[in-house]
Amino acid sequence: MDDIDKKILNILQKEFPLLEQPFLVVGERCGISEEETIRRVQKMKNEGIIRRIGAIFDGAKLGRVSTLCAACVPEEKIEGFVAVVNSNKNVTHNYRRNNEYNIWFTVSAASADELENFLREIKEKTGLTEILDMRAVRTFKINASFDM
Repeated sequence: MDDIDKKILNILQKEFPLLEQPFLVVGERCGISEEETIRRVQKMKNEGIIRRIGAIFDGAKLGRVSTLCAACVPEEKIEGFVAVVNSNKNVTHNYRRNNEYNIWFTVSAASADELENFLREIKEKTGLTEILDMRAVRTFKINASFDM
């Protein structure tokens, strides 16, 4: 990555232009063309530096509820468990950890009832009843951007 790539990443994280041609604006701010900007962004995406470009909403301010869950899943049941969790469009993250609680996922729902129903459905479909539901009591995360 060169200085232009780093500048592009800073703009994408903090000041993405909500315009018809956002990459034209990003390119102008970096002193390169829209085409060059798109090429660089695509290259960083292909290399895994950029996972996705999208808005991040404050779910609580929109009236949604969310939780971080952790489950103890036997090795032979991981694939099926993950498939059930990932089948829900409201799951935002799902990853494996190397400890007793080896599958962690986050889910957002329109209501507490919807969230409870989803967790109950997971337990019914997978037969695993030990799923920790760790809803935030207080939010500490303010910004998840990284100055390049």
